[in-house]
Amino acid sequence: MQTTPQRLLIVDDDEMFCHVMQRALTRRGFEVTVAHDADEALAQVRRSPPQLATLDLKLEHTSGLKLLPELLAIVPNCRVVVLTGYSSIATAVEAIKLGAANYLCKPVDADEILTAFGREGGDPDIDIADNPPSINRVTWEHIQKVLQENDGNISATARALGMHRRTLQRKLQKRPVRR
Repeated sequence: MQTTPQRLLIVDDDEMFCHVMQRALTRRGFEVTVAHDADEALAQVRRSPPQLATLDLKLEHTSGLKLLPELLAIVPNCRVVVLTGYSSIATAVEAIKLGAANYLCKPVDADEILTAFGREGGDPDIDIADNPPSINRVTWEHIQKVLQENDGNISATARALGMHRRTLQRKLQKRPVRR
C-alpha cells in the first residue's frame, strides 16, 4: 500500500533557497510547494493545506511572525519551522509563543529542517556556551526586542532607544553579530 507524501510549504522570498530546498525535500519524499510572499502563502495553504511549513522570518513586505498566526488559523495542525538569517532571542521566543514548532538560524540544510520538524520538546542536554555573548550581540538582541515591542515600527523603536532613525536603519541593515 502506497502512502500519500506529506505536503510541505516553503515560504521564503529567496528564490534560490526555495529552489534548492524544494529539490532536496522532494528527493526525500515530500510534496513541496513554494510561496515567495504572504499572499501567495495564504493562497497555497487554502488550496492545499500542508502538514509542514518553513517560514522565513523576514519576508519582503511583511514579517513571518505576522504571517504565522494567519497560517495556523487556516491549518491549526501544521508544524511550522521559522527560518532566519536575522536571529535574536526576542524573535525566537515570539515565534514559539505564536505557535512555531521550532526556530532555526540560516544557513540550514534539508536534514536540519527535517530534524527540527521531528523535535517535540526542548533539549535539556543542549550545550551551554562557556562565554557570554559579546556586547555587540547583546546590543543587537536589545534592538530586536525593542523593535518587536514596537511592531516593527522603525521610528517608534528609534525613539524608544534614544537614537536617530537613520542610525537605527543602518544598524538593522547589517548582519547580526555572532555570539
